[in-house]
Formats: sequence, C-alpha cells, structure tokens
Amino acid sequence: MIVYDGHCHVASTRFIPRQFLADVAGNVHARLSAHGAGPDPGRLTDGYAAQHDDHLADGLVAEMDRAGVARAVLMVPDFGLRMDCPLPMAEMARLHHEIRLRHPGRFWVYIGADPRRGPEGLAEFERSLDAYGFDGLKLYPPCGYSPSDRALYPYYEVCAARELPVFVHTGPTARSLDYDPAHPLRIDAAARDFPSVDFVLGHAGLTHVETAGYLAAHRPNVYLDIGGFASTPTLPRWPEHLNRLFRLGVNHKIIFGTDWPLNRLADGLRRSVAEVVEGPTVFAGVGRRDRELLLHENLLRVLAPASRPAAGAGAGAGSGG
Repeated sequence: MIVYDGHCHVASTRFIPRQFLADVAGNVHARLSAHGAGPDPGRLTDGYAAQHDDHLADGLVAEMDRAGVARAVLMVPDFGLRMDCPLPMAEMARLHHEIRLRHPGRFWVYIGADPRRGPEGLAEFERSLDAYGFDGLKLYPPCGYSPSDRALYPYYEVCAARELPVFVHTGPTARSLDYDPAHPLRIDAAARDFPSVDFVLGHAGLTHVETAGYLAAHRPNVYLDIGGFASTPTLPRWPEHLNRLFRLGVNHKIIFGTDWPLNRLADGLRRSVAEVVEGPTVFAGVGRRDRELLLHENLLRVLAPASRPAAGAGAGAGSGG
C-alpha cells in the first residue's frame, strides 16, 4: 500500500519560531504542573529547540524510510507578522527548494503567505512558484486573518490558474495566536467563490469534525486533513477516533497526514504509520479501495498534474514540482 504524508514540517529552528515552541512548552508545563511540580518552561522550550536540528530534513527522510512513507508534503507557514521568525519567507522558500533537491522525489512543498503583506507579498509568492515550482499555498489564519479575507483572493486566482491546492490550518494552535479565524466555517466563502481551487482543512479530521465533515460532504472542493492524529492531547484513543471518521462516508475527501515532527511525541513516524496501516482498529471495516484513497490517492487528486509522480516512475519519484 503506497503511503503519502500530506502534512509535515522540517524540524528546524530555521523555520519554526522559538515563540511557537515556547507556546507548546507552556501548555505542556500547565498539564504536568496539575500533577505536581512541572519542569521549568524555559528548559522545556530549550528541549524542544534541541529536537529541531534536522535542518536538511535528513532525519525526516530516514523516518519516512522506516515508516514506509514514499513522499510527503512540507508545509512552510508564514508566522512573520505575529512572531519573530529566524528567516524571511524568501529565504525559507530557497532553503526548502534546496531540501527538495537534496532528497529528489521525496517532497512536495506548500509555501506560506500572509495577505496583510500587500502586493509585495503576492509578488513574492508568485516569484517562489516561478523559481522553485512549489506545489501549493499554506495559510495560517491564527496569525490574525480569515481564510476568506478578500485580500487572499488574488492568491486564490493564482492558485486557480496554476491548479494549486490551498492548505488552511484549522483548530487550536500556539496559545499566543488567535483561534477564531481558525474555525473551518471561515473557509466557506472562499470555497464557494473559487470552486476550481481545492482547499484542504488542516487538522479538520480531529477538531470541529462535524462542521468540517459537512463542508467536505457538500463543498466539492473542500478536503479534510488528519495531521497530528497521534499527538493531540484530546484524542488519547486516536485509532478509535480515526475509525469513526473513516465511517462517515467522506473517505474520498480525507487526506492522510501526520504533522511531523509532532509524532516525535508519539514514538516516531514508523509507529504511528504502522498503527494506521497495519493495526487492528483504524481500518477495521474500511475497504481496500477507501484505504487507497485515504493513504495516497486523495492527495494526488488535489495536486496539480505537474506535481504528480510520472506514470511508471515509482511511488517516490516524480517531477521536481
């Protein structure tokens, strides 16, 4: 069974702001402190930062090989207007292109944007597509904007012209960011106004599932992502949750994703993927055809034709885009 991971990040402090890691550490500290004296938040943050040293994605590729994941999508969010980022987006784009060249045939890249950057932001987005052939747009509404903001419509026009998908974070995130813009219904106007653009709702198979599910069922261009399934603290029995999700009748609209490196908290990519593919619970009662849709075919359907692996090239090979 071919497995594509539709939601990953390079575990690198070059791309992930320290404030984001500090927010994660703060929530962990609060949970541990309820059971006694929790570790110092600063030490927790330092520990997370130390785990984000895979700057060239060599470690991720090794994890993918152990887990049997042929290819993965690398997300590059634009946090720059809300958090102090190590590098500008243009440099992050260049480095992600170099990572893809270092590991040919293993990665797609969805590059981030923030509509509040104005015309120059749009121009930079198009420059990155022209220069590097990236495969989609990554949006992070918790930074303070709606995914249906009219300022994003020029980006969607570009995506429509190039047949690129748009990946939109939904649900909770770092504690210092805004949660209201991350409700899945915020995408509805854009999904209606751009029917030829496929919108993938990040984490929507885990949070706001009922709302996201009816959007996926009734908006032909809305898909759900399950990234973070093995790491979210609100789903301690995630295999049962995924099995229920896969019985809702929208398996043609759900994309498998892990949200690596969150899986490091769940004993690595291999164990999480094996529990899905080989475990007794996740796919119980789910037919082989639906499994193929969930594990790789749905992702291929949202990608532009130029981004899909060439026929006969093998699961891990394909175009540079």
